[in-house]
Amino acid sequence: MFLESKSENQQIFLPELEGKNIQLFIKREDKIHPDVSGNKFRKLKYNLVKAIQQKKQMVLTFGGAYSNHILATAAAGNINNLKTVGIIRGDELGNDLESTLTSNPTLQKSADYGMQFEFISRERYREKYDPTFLKSLEEKFGDFHLIPEGGTNELAVQGCEEILTNDDEQFDYICCCVGTGGTLSGLICSSKHYQKIIGFPALKGNFLKEEVAKRVHRRENWKLMNEYHFGGYAKFSDGLIHFINRFKAQTDIPLDPIYTGKMMFGILDMIEKDQFSKNAKILVIHTGGLQGIEGFNKMLEKKKRELKLDA
Repeated sequence: MFLESKSENQQIFLPELEGKNIQLFIKREDKIHPDVSGNKFRKLKYNLVKAIQQKKQMVLTFGGAYSNHILATAAAGNINNLKTVGIIRGDELGNDLESTLTSNPTLQKSADYGMQFEFISRERYREKYDPTFLKSLEEKFGDFHLIPEGGTNELAVQGCEEILTNDDEQFDYICCCVGTGGTLSGLICSSKHYQKIIGFPALKGNFLKEEVAKRVHRRENWKLMNEYHFGGYAKFSDGLIHFINRFKAQTDIPLDPIYTGKMMFGILDMIEKDQFSKNAKILVIHTGGLQGIEGFNKMLEKKKRELKLDA
């Protein structure tokens, strides 16, 4: 494949862990590649293998203006000499593309990798998997391999099953943030029966439970912690930003405010409340997404907020 996928486990030492008889490690999937890191690499791996095997010249996918998946697809396509098309939610972004790219580092980097954009209205975006709409995209762009929004499909789950290695069999708990559920599903499928897999959704609602259950072959060694979404996707608080900056200062590990920051906040809160078993060994999966920090800080600056994430 196009990248070396091996990642290291780094032990975390924090004041909150003292006296808790718990060992906490983080799998640094974020170090795989600056723009195709973490679960994005895992989800794209077998999708691109299939595209190449089927002699497709192009991959097409969907996402928002700051999507980690959009940038990762653009970068991975560039590395593999595949054309890429991003169908982006928000037709107003296409009115002045130069201005949009200037203010949006995610889309700018994607364009630098050669991605072609199609900006569509939010109403039309809801029809993204409608056969008639997909046919119109094929007529416009040509034959393509379709990757769903967020990258999650059976091939993505297959890739995410490779996150855990033989060395990880020592851990009692595996923790992961959750967007569409593909990464969590892969971890559940490749885990040992004695391991407990805990997902921390970034979205509100219980719908993810059903989505994950479809993919994990009746395994029951997992659960979702729905208390740490901070109001829902892309929502945050000043306290979360301060937590992420403090964690970075203490460990030299960057987190993002949409996924990994909320997950780590939840894990440490659970440790404080003694919700893990005594002498537990916990492995946290760092799913990347750090490219979004620059755009997040620009958003804070635009809103005249004094807060800023330490990159």
